[in-house]
Amino acid sequence: MSEKTTTNIHYYRAIGRRKQSVAVVKLMKGKGVIIVNEKTVNDYFLGNETYVHNIKAPLELLSKTKEMDVHVKVDGGGLRGQSDAIRLGIARALVELSEDFRTSLKKHGYLTRDPRKKERKKPGLRKARKSPQFSKR
Repeated sequence: MSEKTTTNIHYYRAIGRRKQSVAVVKLMKGKGVIIVNEKTVNDYFLGNETYVHNIKAPLELLSKTKEMDVHVKVDGGGLRGQSDAIRLGIARALVELSEDFRTSLKKHGYLTRDPRKKERKKPGLRKARKSPQFSKR
């Protein structure tokens, strides 16, 4: 168990990744506040309920929304990738808190890292797979 302390505050740290996004999550006992890059989760994601619900999903599954504070540093990618990275980080931190949570989180797919990334552009093509228009003459 990797419980860390900073001035008598016990927290559990985990990293979540998705596409180009990397999220460092600190989970600690508290009142259910979620802070993303020094802003509340609603301010950071501009009130988009889809992303906010996506982030809170592991906490709601385990009924920990009112018991745990979450502090996140996230970088890279877009809002969707960042929200998925945060969700994975929260799920991993919850497993650090208690190994009993692993089965229910794994069953709902919250511990699975999504490996899909943007495909690289190939020479002679416009994008990764899109080719220029073919002209016979």
